[in-house]
Amino acid sequence: MLKVRSLKPTIIVQFAIIIAPITLVLVYQALSDVRHADSVKFELQSVALARQARDNYKAFLNGVADAVDTGTLGNRARQALEQTRESLLALQSWDRSFRSEPYVSLVDTLRNAARGNPSVKELLPLRPVANRVNVQLTALADSYDLREHANIENFALSVKRQVWIVLAATVITLVSAVGFVVLLIKGLTEPLNRAVTLAEGIAAGDFGDEKSIDTSRDIGGLLASLAAMRSGLRTAFRDLASNEFRLANAQRIAGIGDWEHDLVSGALTRSEEVYRIFSREPGDLPVTGAIPLEIVHPEDKQLVEEFVNAAQDRGEDFNVDFRIALPDGSTRYIHAQGEVLQNALGKVVKLAGTIQDISARKLAEKQIEYLALHDGLTGLPNPRFFRDRVNNALAEAARMGTKLATLFLDLDRFKNVNDSLGHGIGDLLLKEVAERVTHCLRKADAVSREPEVPQNVLARLGGDEFTVLLTTLRHAEDAARVAQRILDALASPFRIEGHEIFTSASIGIAVFPDDGGDVETLLKNADTAMYTAKEEGRKNYKFFTEAMNKATSAKLALESDLHTALRQNEFILYYQPQMEVASRKIIGVEALIRWRHPRRGLVPPLEFIPLAEERGLIIPIGEWVLRSACAQASAWHGAGLDKITVAINMASPSFKQLDLMTVVADALEKSGLEPGYLELEVTESIMMHDMEAVLTMLKKLKGIGIHLSIDDFGTGYSSLSYLQRFPLDALKIDRSFVSNIEKPEGSAIALAIMALAKSLNLKVIAEGVETEHQVRILREHGCEFMQGFLFSRPVPAEEMTRLLQQQKAGASIS
Repeated sequence: MLKVRSLKPTIIVQFAIIIAPITLVLVYQALSDVRHADSVKFELQSVALARQARDNYKAFLNGVADAVDTGTLGNRARQALEQTRESLLALQSWDRSFRSEPYVSLVDTLRNAARGNPSVKELLPLRPVANRVNVQLTALADSYDLREHANIENFALSVKRQVWIVLAATVITLVSAVGFVVLLIKGLTEPLNRAVTLAEGIAAGDFGDEKSIDTSRDIGGLLASLAAMRSGLRTAFRDLASNEFRLANAQRIAGIGDWEHDLVSGALTRSEEVYRIFSREPGDLPVTGAIPLEIVHPEDKQLVEEFVNAAQDRGEDFNVDFRIALPDGSTRYIHAQGEVLQNALGKVVKLAGTIQDISARKLAEKQIEYLALHDGLTGLPNPRFFRDRVNNALAEAARMGTKLATLFLDLDRFKNVNDSLGHGIGDLLLKEVAERVTHCLRKADAVSREPEVPQNVLARLGGDEFTVLLTTLRHAEDAARVAQRILDALASPFRIEGHEIFTSASIGIAVFPDDGGDVETLLKNADTAMYTAKEEGRKNYKFFTEAMNKATSAKLALESDLHTALRQNEFILYYQPQMEVASRKIIGVEALIRWRHPRRGLVPPLEFIPLAEERGLIIPIGEWVLRSACAQASAWHGAGLDKITVAINMASPSFKQLDLMTVVADALEKSGLEPGYLELEVTESIMMHDMEAVLTMLKKLKGIGIHLSIDDFGTGYSSLSYLQRFPLDALKIDRSFVSNIEKPEGSAIALAIMALAKSLNLKVIAEGVETEHQVRILREHGCEFMQGFLFSRPVPAEEMTRLLQQQKAGASIS
């Protein structure tokens, strides 16, 4: 029996050739999807943590800016700093390539400084560190943004490569299938030809041995192979369609479309995403080029044409951003990339590339640019924007020989609005002030983006401070007229959420070129003039003069000397006796600070206390007074002298400090003074500010045995209601009332205060007593405790010790 050669080995080999590319493509696709999914997840989490660190730090900087008003750093700012550190550590944990040590080290420096509730002045030396952290965190977030963008682009390119691989595998499969069909036909026709030959032999009379042909198994195997091949091809085409769908979906998500232009045949292909980005149907776009110039924005058409021509003529790849005009008249931003394919002769034969919709990114960039140059509350230019404008205006004024002026505007007593009505009302007031001042300028487009056009600019410097640039002035007096218009505009009350608020401003003016040739000098001099306006009664304007500069220099020198005085212990205490008039005995003293300046001699308090309060130095000075006075009183008691009370006046900032109880308790403990011999004097203004908080603090002080008195009673917000609520021991009648007590028309207030104190069971101490006549009148109305020049001027501790020794010996104090 003759058996036909089996086709199974051939079918198996051919089938393996067909299936192998499809299998490899599927495995490659699965691995690629997993890899890209992990990569995208990693990048998204990294970007989120980097942005989170940057945004938390921005919140910390905003808290520092708020501290300009409050004087101290808030809890929210410290929390933001802690969150910044946590975000950096989380980023290091997520991204092993990121090292947080340099960032965390700088943040820890700020944390350590912020932990003790520092004042704004104490934070100033850390400004370079704070700025460097801000720059580094911004750069860190930007670098992760760039990595995210690169990852998206790599993903798109990878998907494109996958499509090419699938197409190549399909071609291989089709070629293999054709070869398989040829072999199959050959395998089938061979036994048929042999059968024909056998039949012809029989017809010719060939009766040799009969030869049979067995093809049953081979034909069955062939059918099975054909079925398997059909199944494999069906799977391959289904996977190809799925890959094409994934590619189209990825392009849609990324806003990226691809195109290819054959310059030899003129064939042009674009993906569906390209048409979606262009907002046009395939029949609506010309096929003259991959980027049809007909839809490019007129201002960008030449740019795009140059890039495309450079690619076609010189074989240069291109990468360009431009705008296109959509059918509805709107504009869309496009990013186009193109690659050049050349033949063996170096001639460009094909262009291929991508189209990406970057409108959202451009919008974000513009928003970021706007936020970087404008104040978030009022929308006005910020200091950076303002300085750029002033520099441009200075160059123009110098070229044209014209004048310009900078105005420094500060709202008067704005802090009272925040303290009494809250920061929300204060913010609304700032916005309305900005609107009124804007209307006072002669140009409305104060935030135009054309830097070469001279114009007036209003900017918010921070807090309640504004700056104004006035350009092309004919006379310096023109700036005064604008300043007066601003003052007049602010004179009308502001009505905000049911509140009628009155505010005014102090304005300083510096003129170019007379008062400075650069922006920093002009702003500094305008600021100096503004402070002069405040010192002369507020609600007015002042031009800068050199005399102001000298006064400011003297003030700065005095401030520097104050810092030195604290370090070198140049302060001393004087003590003025408080007398029990009936016995002419010293029952207490008031501690009064003096400054023994190494060059100026003894400086009275009125010269340096206001500056110390303004510059935040009154708190450490107050602590020194408290500790020194307690120590001196304890020393007198320990020496066996009469146990007298020492009274200390608490300035407003000292009283508001969060650790006042701790400071007082520590001073008593270290000095050994019994609490009952310490008297703290508070003013009416302190008691009326945040009444509930002050009441709580006074009750705590009273609870440990400290005596409390109200100083200069009658000069502020005198009210029977708060006298009844506060745990006071004594009232001190201000010297202005005592000096007039000898006049019938001037004694009413002093006598009323004494009657009020008696009804409330409060001790009365009269200050500034200078004559025996005053003593007689005061005693007739029940005042038994006095202090003043009649008894003794404030004296150093040594002289006070001598007076106490005389009293101990039985001698009277005249």
